Formats: sequence, C-alpha cells, structure tokens
Amino acid sequence: MFILIAMGILYARLNTPQESEHVDKIIQNPSPTTIEFTKVPSQTLPNGWKLLWADEFDDVGATLEKWTIEDLVAQQNNELQYYSTNNVKVANGLLTLIAKEESARGRNFTSGAVHTKNTFHFLYGKVEMKAKLPKGQGIFPAFWMMTNKEKTWLPEIDILEMLGQKPNEIWMVLHGLDENNEKKTVSQSYIGENYSETFHTFGLEWTPTKLTWLIDDEIRFETTDYIPHEEMYVYINTAIGGNWPGSPDYTTQFPTLFEIDYVRIYQKDEVK
Repeated sequence: MFILIAMGILYARLNTPQESEHVDKIIQNPSPTTIEFTKVPSQTLPNGWKLLWADEFDDVGATLEKWTIEDLVAQQNNELQYYSTNNVKVANGLLTLIAKEESARGRNFTSGAVHTKNTFHFLYGKVEMKAKLPKGQGIFPAFWMMTNKEKTWLPEIDILEMLGQKPNEIWMVLHGLDENNEKKTVSQSYIGENYSETFHTFGLEWTPTKLTWLIDDEIRFETTDYIPHEEMYVYINTAIGGNWPGSPDYTTQFPTLFEIDYVRIYQKDEVK
C-alpha cells in the first residue's frame, strides 16, 4: 500500500503545472553555449538558388502567421499524440515544438506540429532547416513536404525522419507515384553524430529531374525516380509512438523539445 501511495504522489508531481513551468523556463532561458544563430539569410546561394521564402523565428511573441498550427488528434500510423496549439512556442529566435506526457483529447501525450498548407506552397526549390532534434524511445521528429492536392497525401518527400531512440540516424524518404499512379518508395538512412545534441542543417534540392538530400551541406542521398511535378507545402512535427518508432517507455524523458532556428526556401529562375 505504501508503495502504491508513493507512486501516486510521484505521478501527481510529474503531471502538475510544474512541468509546464519547467518547459517555459527552458524555452525562455536557453543555454548560451548550445545556440548559435545566423539570422540574416543569404539572398543567393551557389548554383543559382535565390531566396523565395523564409522564417527566422526572430519576433518575440510571434503569431506564426506564415504557418498553420495543428489542433488535431493524430489518426495515422497508430500514433499516440494530440497536436495542441499550446505545444508550439516562439522565443529566443527559435520555434519550439514540445512533446509532453499529459492527458488531452483522449490521448496520453501531447505534441506540436506546424505546416504551410494554407499559407505557402511551391514547385521545385531548395529547402533548408536548421534544428536540434528531440530524442527518446517513441519520439519521432520529422521535416517533410506533401502535395497541395486535396484527398491524397502522395507524393510525400521526407527531408528528415528520425527515430528518437537512434538520434544519430537520419532517414531520407520519397513516397512517390509511378506512371500507373501506384505508390513507390525510395529511401536511404545516414548515420552521423547525435543530432539531438547540437544544431544541424537538413536540406533538400528538388529539381524536375532529381532529388538531393543534404545534411550539414553534405550530399547524403540522391534519386531520379518518381520525382514530383506538383506544388507542395512544408510540414514539421514530433509524433509520439506509432508503428515504426514504437511507444515511449520508462527511458523516455518528457518534455522533449524540437528546436528550429530557421526554415528557408530557395528557387532558381529557370524552374519558377
């Protein structure tokens, strides 16, 4: 009985407003040794790329007018989270998506997600995000693009997916369509350093003939198969649980933070 009472007290302590206060303190007072920002984007890059769209997340108290913040109970892949608008914050030059162990809308976990479906979509370009990824069993951060068409999710380009229990491995994936309009998938993973410890850049160059994935400006995967030729929008989220990452366990430490320094999109004149 004593053990049960003690466990109940511990559970209550872990699910009080103290957790929210702790998260806010982390966001408002980041470690100065871990964050370096380049907050003035280059208007041009080598090979003819010109800045088309960007968000540097510099504005204090920004409303994220360039994004839609999800308010959604996840229905795909047996995921466990409710995407809450309360789990998306902008402070100190960062967009932060927070994953928590808490009950809301019939789920035991909450998280954050943003996208540009209603605000910005484009055809061909170079996309780059600088971010520090969350880790932990069952934590599943992703930076991806999806077709702007209704009633379908294909094609989809996953610029990065990471299983939180393997924070040194980045997956780069294309879910495309062949000439018969059937789903085809090509993918590659890259094992590098621990991407949850410091900020890194994750990019994609999308042309009419090729997709090229880059990590810290180094090419890590390329394909010429099933290239999308339709406008797409950007999506950033942290899923929790699901078929691939599995559920969180006793080793998973909440809250987790997906910290994004910037998102930038470039385009070439000849493919506009």
